[in-house]
Amino acid sequence: MPSDKKISPEVLDKIWGEYLTTGELPDFMNVPWYQTKRIRSLYRYLPDNPRCRLCYTPFRGIGGALMRQMFGFAPSRLNPQVCNQCERFIQQHKGGAEVELSILFADVRGSTHLAESMNPTEFSRLINRFYNEATHILFGANAMVEKLIGDAVTGFFTPGFSGPDHARVAVEAAREILHVTDHHLPAGPWIPVGIGIHTGLAYVGAVVSDTGVSDIAVFGDTANTGARLAAQAGAGEIHVSQATAQSAGLDPSGVEIRRQTVKGRTEPIEVWVLAS
Repeated sequence: MPSDKKISPEVLDKIWGEYLTTGELPDFMNVPWYQTKRIRSLYRYLPDNPRCRLCYTPFRGIGGALMRQMFGFAPSRLNPQVCNQCERFIQQHKGGAEVELSILFADVRGSTHLAESMNPTEFSRLINRFYNEATHILFGANAMVEKLIGDAVTGFFTPGFSGPDHARVAVEAAREILHVTDHHLPAGPWIPVGIGIHTGLAYVGAVVSDTGVSDIAVFGDTANTGARLAAQAGAGEIHVSQATAQSAGLDPSGVEIRRQTVKGRTEPIEVWVLAS
């Protein structure tokens, strides 16, 4: 692929915009057959996690060995959450695009208290179990996993990967996360989680540090609102913005709808509270 120094900002916008909204690169960019959308969509079925958070290439198990031997796929040395092929794309095409998406934040509630009540090794195992369960669901829903920080997991759902009904897919993924963490059981969850989801326009693009570390990130009010909804969600709650509820076609029957003040917004917003 050509260096991004030879590509205008307008063309970079087109590359990222088409990739995020259709899952394909523009026709003028030739890619190997094993990097086409149709083939990439199969990678998530190969064992085993962890895997690239952009193209779903597995890094372990039979699938990981197969991808290494046949195509040279491996975790990036700079960012082990993405494969070396996606790392190369990000470095060569430092740009992005504004797209409508749904973003999901899943936060562990009361993590400070949990950390105080167990030794560091036990707490680390608990958080890692949560990461593994949540990311498995997000990858299965064709989300991109943006962050694994502290006690939170962030995934974003774009039309090109999760489909035009990405808001509904995000809500279903949130319900699955609460289910696998046992919020539906009378005994309670093995880890308490609150989730926030918001749908709207956001800028998605490549971030490359001075040290060469490449990443993909989401910027804008949509991401900020999603994070703040999650911060207000109690254990076993999914706080869904009105924009997400409408886009997902949620039925308001029996749903608690609140008017909540969200940091950074002058007016309260309508929040649909879905329980586990």
